[in-house]
Amino acid sequence: MPAPDTYRTIEQKSDGIYRDRGSRFLAFAYPVQSTDEIKSILATLRKQYHDARHHCYAYRLGAAKNEFRSSDDGEPSGSAGKPILGQIRAFDLSNVLVVVVRYFGGTLLGVGGLIQAYRSAAADALRKARIIEAEETDPVHIRYPYPLTNEIMKIVEEEKIRIVEQVFTGDCSLLGRVRKSRLHGLLERINKLPGATAEPAGS
Repeated sequence: MPAPDTYRTIEQKSDGIYRDRGSRFLAFAYPVQSTDEIKSILATLRKQYHDARHHCYAYRLGAAKNEFRSSDDGEPSGSAGKPILGQIRAFDLSNVLVVVVRYFGGTLLGVGGLIQAYRSAAADALRKARIIEAEETDPVHIRYPYPLTNEIMKIVEEEKIRIVEQVFTGDCSLLGRVRKSRLHGLLERINKLPGATAEPAGS
């Protein structure tokens, strides 16, 4: 059984396509970490494909997979966003955004045809992606006096902290990311050391 802080995601961006009666459905799948990142990607795609009629999407975030959203972007209700989200669920993925950009070909496809098209385009992009297992992490901020550097670095290695930023001065500090299930134990270890403090940081 997978750990509660692990999830399946995609390693890097992948593309897919589906065509039906002149309409083209271009699919783009991205690994993402936050809604801010998702908004930035959507804004970029809207500029890049400004002449497309629809930019429909769905995403799911977190190891618990309980943060998700879908958008039909003007297509009939339930005909675009839900089928895209359905493919993210079918592949059992999280921290993933899938956007399908539609160029209208002049022939109406009907709701059933749209569902098939958006589902197929999303599936094509996800099939081409390399799926990996990832760990959900939390940001942590550690402050400590310089003489404790060796001891802190030993803990960093043992707790498998990924260092994001580090400052070596009289009062040293370290910003890193630690596996969610290890955060509480890490805070306890650091805060027991004389002159050292550790606390969750803003992500």
